[in-house]
Amino acid sequence: MKPHDLRRHSQVLATVLLIGTIAPVSLRADQPSAGQPRAGQPAARSTAAAAPQKTPLPALRRFQTPQAVVDEHLAAINACDWQRLMAQYPPEAQFFLPGGQVIKGRDAVGDLFKSFVKPVSEGGLCGLKFETENSFPVGDTINVQWVAQASFLAEPYRGADAYVTKDGLMIAQVTTFDGAQIKKK
Repeated sequence: MKPHDLRRHSQVLATVLLIGTIAPVSLRADQPSAGQPRAGQPAARSTAAAAPQKTPLPALRRFQTPQAVVDEHLAAINACDWQRLMAQYPPEAQFFLPGGQVIKGRDAVGDLFKSFVKPVSEGGLCGLKFETENSFPVGDTINVQWVAQASFLAEPYRGADAYVTKDGLMIAQVTTFDGAQIKKK
């Protein structure tokens, strides 16, 4: 692996860890993700006692307009309200992170946000407040340039998201959010 590849691999992994996948994810094509057997190895047996309890996903809540979907998303994330966030994401939802990482499916997106809404003392980012600086709608997609601020940040953090809506739900999100770039006090 070249030095710049290794640096980017580390940045993406730090982002995934910071904003939330519960299980480690391998970003290398030659290694399986955690819990996945290597080629030629039998799958590990699991027991119900060993598996963590999943928080049930809330019922879906549709909104009248793409802007209403985005407004609810920002209000829910600013409130660290996992139930409200997940009420927007259908089973086929996808979340596109920097470095080419894609989180697919409602359960995986739920795991991502479950970690994000935890208090900072528990490794989350609850308290981070996103404010829209510029918004540009294109069809059912709302592109938002935002600034995030919190008492635990050394300086404001800026980025942008494309929120792709369909039938009153958040079908996909493309984000520049990179937790490794946040400067904490």
